Amino acid sequence: MVKLTMIARVTDGLPLAEGLDDGRDMKDSEYYKQQVKALFKNLSRGHNEASRMSVESGPYFFHYIIEGRVCYLTMCDRAYPKKLAFQYLEELRNEFERVNGSQIETAARPYAFIKFDTFIQKTKKLYQDTHTQRNISKLNDELYEVHQIMTRNVQEVLGVGEQLDQVSQMSSHLSSESRIYADKARDLNRQALIRKWAPVAIVLGVVFVLFWLKNKIW
Repeated sequence: MVKLTMIARVTDGLPLAEGLDDGRDMKDSEYYKQQVKALFKNLSRGHNEASRMSVESGPYFFHYIIEGRVCYLTMCDRAYPKKLAFQYLEELRNEFERVNGSQIETAARPYAFIKFDTFIQKTKKLYQDTHTQRNISKLNDELYEVHQIMTRNVQEVLGVGEQLDQVSQMSSHLSSESRIYADKARDLNRQALIRKWAPVAIVLGVVFVLFWLKNKIW
């Protein structure tokens, strides 16, 4: 069965729409929604380049497609046919682009297209029962194949993002440390120059004062 459906803008991970009734029969729905948001965050950073992917997470699979800088994602039971999941997403994509395509880039607040939930719920009902004649026909459609779509584990996918974040943080930290060391080096050089030339400056100062006093007196 289709459990969750979420749509987000890839460029910044902004959630645009979701199935409002999704996850009500799941005790861990919030946990999986957080995973979905983490996936969107990774996609916004360019960590995953595939435009079609299935991501394994416990007893479920996340399936997503990316078109026009928008990610359409659904979470289904492991036994739910992958072919139906992606055809479900294609139907959502076609309608979402038709209705909201011109406003996607300018959307400024989360869930700006929450009214799209009506279409999500209507379409989800059509795909819930895999034994209807409609869905059997879709499963037998040889023109729509999903064999080449990659499947990965959610920890692997999210872990890549975390590792890249850590590398980025380490790079920033090293850059910051380098600046600190450079500043300290300049201070040490300045102090060394002061220690080296201060006695000379003092002697010259004393000579100058004595010379000035001598001229004053005489």
